[in-house]
Amino acid sequence: MDAQRREINDAAIYIEQNQIIWVGSMVDLPEQYRDADQVENLTTQIVTPGFINTHHHMYQSLTRAVPTVQNAELFNWLQGLYPIWANLTSDMIKISTRTAMIELLLSGCTTSSDHLYIYPNGATLDDSIEAATEMGMRFHAARGSMSVGQSQGGLPPDSVVEKEVDILKDSQRLIEQYHNSERFSMLKIVLAPCSPFSVSTELMRDSALLAREYGVSLHTHLAENDNDIAYSLEKFGKTPTEYAESLGWLGKDVWHAHCVKLDQPGIEKFAQTKTGVAHCPCSNMRLASGIAPVRNMLDHGVAVGLGVDGSASNDAGHMLNEARQAMLLQRVGFGPAALSARESLEIATVGGAQVLNREDIGSIASGMAADIISFDLQQLAFAGQHDPIAALIFCGSSQVKHSLINGKWIIYDGELQTYDQQKIILEHNHAASNLLNS
Repeated sequence: MDAQRREINDAAIYIEQNQIIWVGSMVDLPEQYRDADQVENLTTQIVTPGFINTHHHMYQSLTRAVPTVQNAELFNWLQGLYPIWANLTSDMIKISTRTAMIELLLSGCTTSSDHLYIYPNGATLDDSIEAATEMGMRFHAARGSMSVGQSQGGLPPDSVVEKEVDILKDSQRLIEQYHNSERFSMLKIVLAPCSPFSVSTELMRDSALLAREYGVSLHTHLAENDNDIAYSLEKFGKTPTEYAESLGWLGKDVWHAHCVKLDQPGIEKFAQTKTGVAHCPCSNMRLASGIAPVRNMLDHGVAVGLGVDGSASNDAGHMLNEARQAMLLQRVGFGPAALSARESLEIATVGGAQVLNREDIGSIASGMAADIISFDLQQLAFAGQHDPIAALIFCGSSQVKHSLINGKWIIYDGELQTYDQQKIILEHNHAASNLLNS
C-alpha cells in the first residue's frame, strides 16, 4: 500500500526500532541490512500493513446479541440498550476494551479508534486508555458525549446525559493529560459528541472550537439511516451535511461514522473539504440502515476507512471480515465490479490512515511506522487460491499469524503476547452477565 501500490514477491522489510527503513525484493536488500539482530522468515505468508479501525464502541462487546433488540432499527435499538448501559462501571469499561482489542488484534487491526460516549457510575475515558496501553494497540481515544436527553427532545434518557460544561472541561483535561501529536504516536485524543440527536448545537460548535485550539480531530455519527435524516430536517431544517458544515464539522481533521444516507451534494462537499467517512458495513446491515454509497464516495475522492462499530450492532470486531463485507455489500448495491478486493484492502489500510488524519501508518514503506501483519497462506481457508492478495478478502476470514505494532510483537505465531487471553474472556463473560442482570 505504498504510493506505487507495489506487490512484491520474495520481499524483504528492514526495520529499526519502531520504523520501517527499507522495503524491496530480497535480492536487492543492501548489505548493511543483512545482518539484523532478529530475522523472521515469513516465506509462506502474505504480509500487509496493519488494518486501521476507524469506528468502534468497545464497551458494547458486553451486550452482544441482546434478545430484546435483535430485530430493531437504530433508534429502537438504542432505546432498548441505553437502560442496560446505564449500569456500566469503570471495571466493565476496562474489561470490554481489552476483549474488543484482542478480537481486533487477532483479525489484523493495529490501530483503532474507540468512541466512548456514556460515562455512568464514575466511568471515564481514562479506563479505556489504561486498557489500550496494556494491550499495545495504537489508539485514538474519542471522548464522546451526550447532553440532550428525552426531556429536551433527544433520544437518550436523561439519566445517561452530562452537563455540557462538564463535558468540555473533561475534554480539555484529557487532551492536556494524554494527547501525543508526535509522529508514531501511540495515543491521540479525539473530541466526539455522539450524534446530532443526542447533543446540542452549542456543544457541537464548542467542541469544534476546542479541538482546533488544541489540534485534535473530531468525530461523530452522521446520516446513519432514514430516521437520522428526518430528525435533522425536522430539528435543524438542514440535511446532515448542511448541519455539520454550519457548525465547523467538515475538514481534514473531521470524520463521520456511517454516512449511509449521505446525498450527492454531501458527497461532493465531503470530497471538497477532505472530510472522512468511517464505513461500517456489518452494522449497517445488522440494523437495516442501508448501503452506504462508498463507490460514489471513492469516485469523488472522499477519504473512506473501515469501522467494525460496536459489538452490539455487528456483533463482531473482525477487521478482515469487515473488509470482506464492505466489498460484498457494494456489489449487492451497485454491481459486481463496484469494489475490488484490492480496493477493500486499501480502505482498511491507507484509507483508514487518511480518515484518522495520519501520514505515518497504513502502508509498508520507508519512514512509516512498523505496523505489519501477516497471514499464513498454508491454512485451509486459502487452499486452492490463485491470487493471495485477493484471497485475503474473497476467502474465509482468518486470524493473523503475526502482528507487529510500533516495532513490537503483539501477536506472535497466532498468540497474544501482552495479556492472558483466556483470563480476559472469563472476566468479560462475568462482567457481561452482571451488566445485564443489574
